[in-house]
Amino acid sequence: MSHETTTGNPYTRGIAEFVSGLRYEAIPAEVRHRIKLLMLDSLGCALYGADLEWCRILQDTFAAVDTTRECAVWGTGRTLSAPHAALANGTAVQGFELDDVHRAGVLHVGAVVLPALIPLAERKAGMSGREFLTSAVAGYEIGPRVGLCMGPAHIASGWHSGATLGVFSAAAGAARGLRLDADRTVHALGIAGTQAAGLMAAQFGAMVKRMHAGRSSQSGLYGALLAAGGFTGIVNVLESEYGGFCTTMSQSKDNFDLAELTAGLGSTWQTMGIALKFYSCVGSNHTTLDAIRDMRAERPFGAKDVRKIVVHGSKVTMEHVGWKYAPQGLTSAQLNLPYCVATWLIEGDCFVDQFTEDKVADPARMALAEKVEVREDPAITAKGAKFRHMVHAEAHLNDGTVLGRTVEAARGSEQKFASDTDVVRKFEKLAQKALPRDRVGKLRDAMLGLEELADAAELARLMVKG
Repeated sequence: MSHETTTGNPYTRGIAEFVSGLRYEAIPAEVRHRIKLLMLDSLGCALYGADLEWCRILQDTFAAVDTTRECAVWGTGRTLSAPHAALANGTAVQGFELDDVHRAGVLHVGAVVLPALIPLAERKAGMSGREFLTSAVAGYEIGPRVGLCMGPAHIASGWHSGATLGVFSAAAGAARGLRLDADRTVHALGIAGTQAAGLMAAQFGAMVKRMHAGRSSQSGLYGALLAAGGFTGIVNVLESEYGGFCTTMSQSKDNFDLAELTAGLGSTWQTMGIALKFYSCVGSNHTTLDAIRDMRAERPFGAKDVRKIVVHGSKVTMEHVGWKYAPQGLTSAQLNLPYCVATWLIEGDCFVDQFTEDKVADPARMALAEKVEVREDPAITAKGAKFRHMVHAEAHLNDGTVLGRTVEAARGSEQKFASDTDVVRKFEKLAQKALPRDRVGKLRDAMLGLEELADAAELARLMVKG
């Protein structure tokens, strides 16, 4: 195919035209309000994650090779080049399983959009808060649509969706931040899409799983910057029958639906479908934890009272988080459903304080995790991507009592979105790990009053430690 950007690529072109043409005034008020809460949550996650071991290793490694350092590493006093800052900050947002998730689209959105967009605000003085918000919405809208197109078979086949789908969200947000026209946005998407990669085997203990979102963010930033300079990408990156994103990363043509890529653009806002986490573990585990929480409220019971816990869920839930637990580090602990159920039963929560290295091989947790069975329910699988986290959980107690609870969507999900107060409370708790209280308050107010910011780079300045 030539570099012609308007032939044989109706979906890639449709996305590019939406992104380049998006204006603040076209975004509904409820979407503008929601995205500020979502972005605030992501910044809190990043500030908590900045000092984690895997984040420090990345920061140290990049600092040793960068000669140009112009962009903040959030929650630290460091600066790096824009691409390395994107990778480091994206890793921090996703660093402890705390950040948002579009469940149906299977994507952590803030972790890929914001680390690509904020460095552009730092490099381009005077990007207004309104322009920043508009660019963020462009990014938040696109990645989930690629996820809806690909369906749950994408992650079930072994691709880590945050690392693959995320490049399109990052490229879209960065392209809008640079005010690229539709032609160059097509190229930005095509450059980002060919960099998409990430393997689900990383969930079994590897630090590299934490890096996947940051790598997507970096790839999207590269896509936009290179396209701005005239570099060309795959103009039909989503449609191409040979070597295109959808055909290559699907097991068959029956597993993706190109129409989802542009369905409802400008009228159905996928930003409203993004959920927040109130447990520090993978989103697939949250409905089960809510079910256990509800059952214990109905009839109090403890770890010692449990004969077994049976979780009936989708095929993706069973394969993604239902595997037999073995201590391999914090990553696998936070992704394993039996371990998280055991942790909740022992401690009554699964937030940041419950996941420490000394608990990964805790004999009590491991013994209790052995009592947790995760089974596929074909009826739940058949409901499709929008119900992939639905579970029916049963608590079989030693006295013969059997409690059951069905949960379709977790606390903080789009169906049960958190209050403004709950989002701010979570942000403040996480951010105070890195910043003094007064700075946390200023950052909170800057994000919630984003439209009043004359220069969106103020967000980065407020996240510098010291």
